[in-house]
Amino acid sequence: MGLSRAAWYRTPAARVEADRAVLAVLQALVDRYPRWGLWKYFKLLRRQQYAWNHKRVYRIYCALRLNQKRRAKRRVPERKRHPLEVPAQPNQVWSADFMSAALYGGLRFRTFKVIDDFNRESLAVEIDTSLTGRRLSRLFERLRLERGLPQRLRVDNGPEFLSADFVTWAEAAGLVIQYIPKGEPNQNAYIERFHRTYREEVLNLYLFRNLAEVRETTHWWRLDYNEHRPHDALEGRTPAECINQNAKDSSFELSP
Repeated sequence: MGLSRAAWYRTPAARVEADRAVLAVLQALVDRYPRWGLWKYFKLLRRQQYAWNHKRVYRIYCALRLNQKRRAKRRVPERKRHPLEVPAQPNQVWSADFMSAALYGGLRFRTFKVIDDFNRESLAVEIDTSLTGRRLSRLFERLRLERGLPQRLRVDNGPEFLSADFVTWAEAAGLVIQYIPKGEPNQNAYIERFHRTYREEVLNLYLFRNLAEVRETTHWWRLDYNEHRPHDALEGRTPAECINQNAKDSSFELSP
């Protein structure tokens, strides 16, 4: 019949047995990062030196029914877009904004976030029931002692950013505040994208009983976000890797 002896005697392995290692590793990633998608998992597997190709990972990903439904694009009238500046160095432009959430008991609280637009690094996440302009001044004063201040800070027209306490402190510290046009949050797109990630991976995943739990979870999530989470905008690098590469190669620049 022309059949080789190896083909005749070899017992084919069950697919479940052959995929057991992939299943275990992928399931561990899902338990740790439940809101990630296929390509985030695949890039992290590559970083961890696993050689499985994307088709095999995708087959197991679908078998576990992990594929998430995509949001349908809303049809909106065409609007004039202004390209966002991509900083060439750290501490050139920071973005900051607020977001609201609620505890399990119904108590509302606010989160204030600051990121570096150069490498999307999370610089601070302040959490409390009330965050005033004076509180923002203390936060940025702490950041100035830790790493210095940026050339510009991009924010919206919220009352905290317009308060006399914050504006007076910024002028004294030499911090230039860049206010985006009213009603155009897309002009602060970097922090808006960070809001979505934080809500999906922290606020939407847990029921928090008090602010201490929110702060604890956010602290460990920020460390993971800055040091382990690969970013598409950074060509698969983490914010920490991006800043380290920039320190080694002053000519390194990010693409928009």
